[in-house]
Amino acid sequence: MPTYEDKLEENLHPSDSSTGATGTKLTDILPVPSTTQPVTEPEKYETANSLVEEPTLSHALATDDHEEKGLAQRQHDEEVVDLGWNEKKEAIPAPLVGGLGNEDLWLHIRRFNKQIYHVKEVPKAVPGDLDLNIADEEEFSPDKLRANIERFYMTVIVGLLAAVKHIVRLRSWRETRRTSCFCAAYFIAWTFDLIVPLLTLTLIILIVYPRSREILFPPAPLALVDSKTGGVQKPKAGVLGSTDSSTGAPQNFNGEAVEQEASNFVNGFTSIVVTSATGKHPEGSPPTESGSPDAAVPDPTGVTVAAVEAKDVASGGKAAGKHDKTKVPVETAMWTKMRPIMHGIADLADTWERCVNALSPTPPFPRDIYRLRLATLVFPLFLTSLFVTSYMFMKGVTFGVGFGFFGDPIISRGLKWLNHRYPNWQKLLELRNTILKGVPTNAQLTLTLLRVGEANKAPLPPPPSINEPPPEKPTEVTDAELRATGAEPPLNATDEELREAMEHDPRTAHETGGPDIDAAKGSEPSKRGSKIIGFFKGTTKGAVTTAIGTDHARAKAGSHHAKNRLGAVPGPNSSRVSGPVDFKARYNGKKGHVYITTKSAIPAVSFSTDEMIEKIGSAERKDLHPLWTIPISDITELKKVGGYGWKAKIVVGWSLGREVADGLEITDRTGNTWRVMAMPKRDELFNRLVAIGGQKWEAW
Repeated sequence: MPTYEDKLEENLHPSDSSTGATGTKLTDILPVPSTTQPVTEPEKYETANSLVEEPTLSHALATDDHEEKGLAQRQHDEEVVDLGWNEKKEAIPAPLVGGLGNEDLWLHIRRFNKQIYHVKEVPKAVPGDLDLNIADEEEFSPDKLRANIERFYMTVIVGLLAAVKHIVRLRSWRETRRTSCFCAAYFIAWTFDLIVPLLTLTLIILIVYPRSREILFPPAPLALVDSKTGGVQKPKAGVLGSTDSSTGAPQNFNGEAVEQEASNFVNGFTSIVVTSATGKHPEGSPPTESGSPDAAVPDPTGVTVAAVEAKDVASGGKAAGKHDKTKVPVETAMWTKMRPIMHGIADLADTWERCVNALSPTPPFPRDIYRLRLATLVFPLFLTSLFVTSYMFMKGVTFGVGFGFFGDPIISRGLKWLNHRYPNWQKLLELRNTILKGVPTNAQLTLTLLRVGEANKAPLPPPPSINEPPPEKPTEVTDAELRATGAEPPLNATDEELREAMEHDPRTAHETGGPDIDAAKGSEPSKRGSKIIGFFKGTTKGAVTTAIGTDHARAKAGSHHAKNRLGAVPGPNSSRVSGPVDFKARYNGKKGHVYITTKSAIPAVSFSTDEMIEKIGSAERKDLHPLWTIPISDITELKKVGGYGWKAKIVVGWSLGREVADGLEITDRTGNTWRVMAMPKRDELFNRLVAIGGQKWEAW
């Protein structure tokens, strides 16, 4: 006779339309680890050679048969289908992935490119059955710190700002009917001592029934809501060009305005984050060589320190150095603490992203499992709150405080026994292994989407590039971005007030809090200053051009570093067309293409100097003689590296106004490393290689 669990599993199996053939088990809903291997078998190694072996949930979802399909999820007969690589936005078919707009897809890919620098294969079981977790020994660099702070802004800070503005809207009583309903419900519950049941029941409804979120908290553009009055305000950018940014700045693609805000947010910091704003990333930089552009460029971060020391001397202080014995130990201590701080920021952003993706899953991840799991955790609190009095609650809290303070002998012995009996037991209790099991971060979601394309021989095209600035005109606002509950108008504002707030006003972006802020902010540079800067820029441009020219002579003389720098600064009219199979690159200074073959018995990545690849490609050609070939399944490490050092990269970008083409380092199972440089589509090749195989990755 079937048990209750069997019936529940049978009922759940066909209910989730977003996962297709992937069934749902009772253990998927319960907050228990998917595997105890990290504790019971910590030394067990498991590797997979291809996507179809499904070593993780991400691989399984990528190869699943989804009901709602985009163009990249359909089966294709060709070796690789070009879905619009190197095309304009309008020429790319939509949707590429079912249930997800192209602009939302490109948003994830853009941020993935900026967040993930370096991955290594991890042969052990992964937390939450999802790979691409951040390694405990993750490398520190100021550029990576900058990327994590930007991600923290885009997720946590913007999310908290939206929550604050919803609270302000409720407290303002501008939306009278909605606030009246909240007020009545609260005081009725207060009268009958049902505040906690009301809050927990409301939380359950918000989790299980997404439609309730729009009813209780109707959406409004973030920049359009005044954080003091809860009413309508003119966006800080002077126009409502985007609905999800705090300034309302215009954008060409969804999410660009928030990304630019995050970049400017980081640029506003001082001291250590000033260094991060320069993009310093030593791990990805080549070794400095005498006479190279990097050796000839001074450290721009030293300007900040020198300016502070000069101010102190001018004010009567003593110059740093012999007189200041605290400078070295304080700086050393600060930089030493940057790694755990960076890791903490990344963990916080990861947890926030997992919570958002649990409440609003993105295909191909399951639609209902995570919400049911969260609701099952809150429901016992709701039932308990109906019977537990405030006296019982305070009695329990005070007992817990006392036991935590005086119970150290019992607690320490218990922890010692646990550590001895079950090593690494803390790993099983992490949120990503229990409550948020199987819920992806945005990077894990992007990796799964990339794998969907690779599983169907249709690599997802990269975000198209637009050189024109976004138009300074109001964006189209729909009910999804601005609506009200009931018969009240949105934000209780008239159509004229909304139209006036959305229209462009060039003066708003420059308004500050007063003349003192204007003075602190600084003024526009004078013509004389601009001429001086232009003079130095021209001089620097000549020096950089000369240094780049000498690299050819150094490369011919056998300099390995000079060979790696060849072609790193492409000409102003050079073509960036590359991919999805063949990618322009240089190996040891030689021009050629990195190409991926998937139709052969063993899928591989190779490099060839054959000039015909650019004209007729590499598909189904047997006349190619690659300089090297690596089976996809043998790749154990991928690392983005710089063509120039971080200092020279800044100066080249400033003086020449050109993008520096960076490179990629590939390592196989035997420890051999191949470095391909001067790649206009370096990120795109990285994304294909990280998604095409059966490896389980860890971010470093």
